[in-house]
Amino acid sequence: MAASNERLTGDAGAGVGAGAGVDAGAGGGTAGAAGRVLVVDDDPTVSEVVAGYLERAGFTVHRADDGPSALEAAARHRPDLVVLDLMLPGMDGLEVCRRLRAHGAGTPHLPVVMLTARGDEEDRILGLEVGADDYVTKPFSPRELVLRVRSVLRRASAAVPAGEPLLSAAGLTVDPVARRATRDGVELALTLREFDLLAYFLRHVGQVCERERLMREVWGWDFGDLSTVTVHVRRLRSKIEKDPADPQVIRTVWGAGYRFDAVPDAPARTADQAPTADQAPTAAPAATARTADGRV
Repeated sequence: MAASNERLTGDAGAGVGAGAGVDAGAGGGTAGAAGRVLVVDDDPTVSEVVAGYLERAGFTVHRADDGPSALEAAARHRPDLVVLDLMLPGMDGLEVCRRLRAHGAGTPHLPVVMLTARGDEEDRILGLEVGADDYVTKPFSPRELVLRVRSVLRRASAAVPAGEPLLSAAGLTVDPVARRATRDGVELALTLREFDLLAYFLRHVGQVCERERLMREVWGWDFGDLSTVTVHVRRLRSKIEKDPADPQVIRTVWGAGYRFDAVPDAPARTADQAPTADQAPTAAPAATARTADGRV
């Protein structure tokens, strides 16, 4: 097994035989207490080392070495999280992530941590845009990966006070307890991070939220790649804005961050609170200036 300071690269398994497919090396030791993780990587050495670290951290681990076997294992074992390599033979990690999101493996909120090549920003952004909740770049420390897995799962299972009311603004309603979000009464298919991001915005309507603040409060990270926040905001806009190219709800505040504006400019209220007569709509503020191509 790898030394504690080992960093795994994409070719760690060069010269090693083919992977064992679905369920190669499922669980062991004290596994299970922390949850179930599906590790998908066609490099048997990377897969074995990652599985070993996760098992020692208390997880039950199932392994797959290609896209079809990953989808089969996800449907069979209903993991709490998937560690997914981007570069898989045949069906790549992006397509696997899309299908996990489409079919949900039981839930569209299944957390995904994607493994990507070092320095390939395009791959990282693509991974986030198809719904990955986090990513780790190769070469990586297996211990760092375990910490990322724990962080994502901790966020996914964070306890919500039983009495927390529904949040409602701009035609959107979020039930933090049931983790259900709707737009004009139609349920939204949101990933784990998208849901948490929307709930955070609804709790802070009218406030400027810096990307660093969002990363700390929504992701639980004190540092990281801020493009993660940018991509998730863009994805969330695509699901809640009438015209994502001209956002009127999640506005960019240039040089500062983002601001969630109720439409019209009214504070968020719980779903059972109807507006009173003195809360008549006022004119919406002018749209924030944007670049010609609408970039964040």
